[in-house]
Amino acid sequence: MPLGASVSSVWPVLHYDDTDAALTFLGDVLGFTQQVVARGDDGQVAHAELRWPGGGALVFGSTRHTDSVHGRMRAGSSAVYVVSDEIDAVHRRALAAGGVVLEAPHETRFGSGAAAYVCTVEDPEGNLWTFGTYRGSSEA
Repeated sequence: MPLGASVSSVWPVLHYDDTDAALTFLGDVLGFTQQVVARGDDGQVAHAELRWPGGGALVFGSTRHTDSVHGRMRAGSSAVYVVSDEIDAVHRRALAAGGVVLEAPHETRFGSGAAAYVCTVEDPEGNLWTFGTYRGSSEA
């Protein structure tokens, strides 16, 4: 890496009222893997770091922990896009878990005009998760 260059990544941060249900849904249904799960004195997940198999990470915690700037966050008010080639598998797992599928797998075009195969599911607290094959503009 050239001198002065830096590596950057984006980690969305979400908060949940029921952190154990979120941990189960995000792992067992959507397919994230647990890296760190730290519980507070109340037994609730205070901080969790999850990884996506194709790269990327997600952080989440409890809405009960209000002692930081993230304490302003409310459950169910986020939308996340996840790049994946396993759209049908995510859809099947969501259906099998009784999840809410807002958009079944289908071909679409994003604002960039690029074609993608996507599906959108809602997690138990109302956050939207779109899984799609679109990997971003080639003009990055």
